[in-house]
Amino acid sequence: MGIDAQLDPTRPHPARRYNYWLGGKDNFQADRDAGDAIANVFPSIRTAARENRAFMQRAVRHLAGEAGIRQFLDIGTGLPTANNVHDVAQGIAPESRVVYVDNDPLVLSHARALLTSSDEGATAYIDADVREPGKILADPAVTGTLDWSQPIALLLVAILHFVEDHEDPRGIVKTLVDALPAGSYLVLSHATFDPLDGETIAAMNAVNEKIKPRFSPRPRAGVLPFFDGLELLDPGLVSVQEWRPESESRPTDAEATGYGAVARVG
Repeated sequence: MGIDAQLDPTRPHPARRYNYWLGGKDNFQADRDAGDAIANVFPSIRTAARENRAFMQRAVRHLAGEAGIRQFLDIGTGLPTANNVHDVAQGIAPESRVVYVDNDPLVLSHARALLTSSDEGATAYIDADVREPGKILADPAVTGTLDWSQPIALLLVAILHFVEDHEDPRGIVKTLVDALPAGSYLVLSHATFDPLDGETIAAMNAVNEKIKPRFSPRPRAGVLPFFDGLELLDPGLVSVQEWRPESESRPTDAEATGYGAVARVG
């Protein structure tokens, strides 16, 4: 089935909604309506989106720089903007190899058109859902682009809050992490309501019941188990804007509303 046949512009998609919040143009009215519904009760959502993306970029810079990682598996890629994973990694190490994974056909069509690799490195893109980790790990683009005898950075950035508890998000992460070679890393961020007041939480929950797909924000105690058995890098699991910040001027935890951490495997 082709890209156009799969694409339903009447159904909002998290990647396109995120694109809208970041000021992008690759979204439809359904995405903007869903994004506005959330922004109406949580006006800082665009700040939260920017801070989450900035966390990802800082994490990739650290891994490609100080940690020497040259391979990245980014699940839940989102629509291309400036400073994508391969832009950051190959800007430090041109030989870096990146595989992008998403289940929105618009993401994949834009990725193939816009996410071009350096001559020394490689990028690949697959259409898959995080809920099917076995399918991702077995995909020829994943097995062929990445060398599974060498460390790999697995990115699960702002994706697991779209996986509900009954879909076993911890099992998904374990399947993916268990496949990684020793010396690999997990980069993970996750939405939370921890710093929000009761009134805002009630309003967000009301909106969440009406939009699809719904999201499952988790408390810190619900996010920390994703890192079981791994070695958390300093400063541990913190609000995304507090993970190795590069500026003294930062939004509050309530504006960023997300946890983030990087952990070493084995």
